[in-house]
Formats: sequence, C-alpha cells, structure tokens
Amino acid sequence: MNILYFGDCLEILRDKISDNFVDLIYLDPPFKSGKNYNIIFRPEKNNIKGATAQIRTFADTWGWGSGEAEKEYRGLINNTITKEKPNQKLIDLMKSMRTYLDECSMMAYLCMMAPRLLEMRRVLKNTGSIYLHCDPTASHYLKLFMDAIFNVKNFQNEFIWYKGGGGGASKKRWARKHDVILFYTKTANGNHTFNIDDVRMPYKWTNGQLRADGSHRNYEKGKIPDDVWEHHDILPWSSEDVGYPTQKPEVLLERIIKASSNEGDLVLDPFCGCGTAIAIAERLKRRWIGIDVTYLAIDVIEKRLEKDRIKLEKDGIKEGISFKIEGAPADLYSAEKLAQKNPFQFQIWCITRLKGGTPSQTKSDKGVDGIINFFDPAKKSEAGKGIVSVKGTQTVNPSMVRELKGTMKSQGADFGILVTLKKPTKGMKTEAIKEGYFEYAQRRIPKIQLLTVEDLLKKPMPVELPGFIFEPYKKPLIKKYRMGRLDRRRNP
Repeated sequence: MNILYFGDCLEILRDKISDNFVDLIYLDPPFKSGKNYNIIFRPEKNNIKGATAQIRTFADTWGWGSGEAEKEYRGLINNTITKEKPNQKLIDLMKSMRTYLDECSMMAYLCMMAPRLLEMRRVLKNTGSIYLHCDPTASHYLKLFMDAIFNVKNFQNEFIWYKGGGGGASKKRWARKHDVILFYTKTANGNHTFNIDDVRMPYKWTNGQLRADGSHRNYEKGKIPDDVWEHHDILPWSSEDVGYPTQKPEVLLERIIKASSNEGDLVLDPFCGCGTAIAIAERLKRRWIGIDVTYLAIDVIEKRLEKDRIKLEKDGIKEGISFKIEGAPADLYSAEKLAQKNPFQFQIWCITRLKGGTPSQTKSDKGVDGIINFFDPAKKSEAGKGIVSVKGTQTVNPSMVRELKGTMKSQGADFGILVTLKKPTKGMKTEAIKEGYFEYAQRRIPKIQLLTVEDLLKKPMPVELPGFIFEPYKKPLIKKYRMGRLDRRRNP
C-alpha cells in the first residue's frame, strides 16, 4: 500500500524500508538557503479582513552548536546510524570536509544529508535511479557526496532547471534563476529504467527543415530533451499552488517519473513537503512512499490527495486513492508519545484535526496555538475568528479555561476551543459554561468548548463550529478583464 510516513527520513529509511526495494527516488531536501519558510493560509473566496495567517513550515538554517551535527558526524564515521555497510570513500570525504569547512553551518548541513543519502542507496534497486534537487548554494558539495555514495561511474546528468520570472535579481550580482538536479543510477550497467519516448518534446524547428546529413526529422515523434529544462516556477494564480513555500511545478516531477519509472513501480520522496512527487506518482499509476518530519506537510498532502480523489470521482473513476499514514497519532497512547517527544508537532496535529484549523506561526504565540477563520454574516467584511489552545500536559485545571477566556478577550475572538490530553475536570466544565454562547446564523454556539485528544480521534468529532469555515492551503483569485484578456492575481 502507498504510505505517508510522519517522521525523520533517516529513521524511516533505516527501520521501515528494505534493501533494494525502491525503483525511483526523488528528493527535494532543504537547500541550505539560510531562510525561514512560511506556509500561507488564505480563504478560497471572499476578501474577508483578518482571514489570512501563516505558520513557519521549516527553518532552512543550520548550525553546529545544537549537538545534532556532531552526533550524526560521529554516527556516520562509526557506522552506528545507518544499516548500509561502511563506505570508506564517504568517511574519508567527511573527514576532509570537516578539516576544510571546520564546524560551520555548511558542515552541519552536510552531516544531515550524508547518512540519509547513504540509506537511500541501500533501499534503491539495482535498476533504480535517484534525482537530487538542490541549488547552487550546496550543489557542488552534494555532488561530491553523491560521487562517493553512488560512484562517479553512475553519474548520468546534472540538469539545470531555468525558472525565469521575477525575483532573484540584484544590482550586485547576476539574477539567480536556476536550480540543479543531480541524476545518478544505482549501477553503471545501463539496466536502469529510462523511457525516452515518454518524455520527448515538440521540435521548435520549421516543419520540413533537414538535418545536417540531409535526412528529414520525425516531427511527430519529437526530440529528446536535453539537460537544461526551462519552465517557470509556481505562479501565484496557478491551480497547482497549495501555498507551500518550496513547492515545485508538476511538469518537472512528471518528466522525471515518466522517464525513470514504469506503471506499478515504487517512487520514494524522503523530503516530500507538499507532496508534488506523490501526487504525480499517483496520477501516473505508480506506487509511492512519502516521508516528512513536519506534521504540517503530512496534513497538506492528505488534503491534496483528497482533492484529487474527489476530482477522480467526478470524472467517473471510482477506484479512489488508497494510502495510509504511519507515525501520526492514531490513538491516545501515540498522541501522548508525540506530545512528549515533540510538543510543537503535537500542537500542529491537534489543530489540523479541526476543520479549518490554522496552526499559529511560532511555538509560543501568547496562548493562541491555532485559529479557525469563518464567514460571519453579521460581520460582513470582517472574518469571524475562533482560537484554539492545546495543552499537552498530564494535568488539567480550571485556570486553563480562565486563561483561554482572557486570550479570547484580548484577541477579539468569537469562541475558543481548549484541547487537552486528559479529561477536563468538573471545575473546568463549570468555567466553560459560565462564558455562555455566541449567535451565528440563528444558531447558538458555545463560546468555550472543551475537547480531549480522544475526541479529536472520534468520527464525528463532538464539536460545534460555524457553517462557512475558510479552509487552509487555498489561494483566492481576483479576476479582472483588462484589454480583452483575463488578468488573475492574488488578493492583496
């Protein structure tokens, strides 16, 4: 079955995926860009004030001081963190890199990448291929690591993806307009899958033009693509856009997956982000495994596949999209473990369980862990707002409800939801009831609702929400006709 794993890809690769198991690997890891990336949440329609929010998806910043880089460096040298047999070339390269780079942020980044690339080689079939998507910030270092792990003889191509468009310009240097994709195979015997006829492109030549030897071109068949791919990045008005900051165009993944896999083959994306590789693999009838360390990415992919499933049903295709999620809480016990191991990811998981739940941007946001934006007919041009507070502790008390009341007042919220691991006390219920109700479209909705983690796992969930809720991960469009053509832009 297709599987979406929530967790560190090093652990998932090592503990969950067998040797020589995967036909194609595409990875779009952090680029060592030094930036923080946010995902933008917007309502799909109605330009409602206050209905836009964002959350930090991941920080592509690295440092040696946390201790994690030293741990992974030593683990790789001692061969204690991967199942793959020791690779002396890689060990020598790591030692040389540390001497050359010292304990800097780039070295910390490479310590993260090296063991994961080593595990990817182990799980890749002998007929398999791997495509590593990066940018010029670290591509020269990563190519050395790929040479050491996959062997110089198995290098096939270095693609340049020219993105064009706005952005990247500076008065101090040339505009930065391209990414790098490194293509390696597991072996050098030429037995890897490469379906060249599935990715041919139309000729740009004038019909009837002859080759240099005087022969005619086969214009119907098309030409073989070269290693410079020109295609714009995700445009603001694109129907593909799910709001994820590092999302890649579907056409790139479609070309890679068509060329280097067949129907029924298994595609792995160990840094799957918003799931473009997964969505394309599904459409092209490949099996797939996706892995991401942030629950927000898992939630984005789950919603994206659900939209694809609905579209298939409308087109009369009833086979559906079948997959399971592993690593995300499925019961109270696993939720408690997540709360202990990673409180922030636990908080995001709780928020995204609620319809329209938008996690707060930072780990500590003055008592507001999440927001639910909704259209309130009484407010007309302003969004209604509910706030969510998550408590992952083993103890609960009425002061948590009183704290939520104060936060609601300061935030101007219409209602609040308190999510706890443990069942609320009688005193907490009394405090919640005291707050009363708010009116919404001739309905009375409690101003404070108390939910447990067990409630979040129930279907239907015992919660009352307003009717028109803005779903996250969607982008609005303004449509204006200018000079006879459709001009589509984001809402301001």
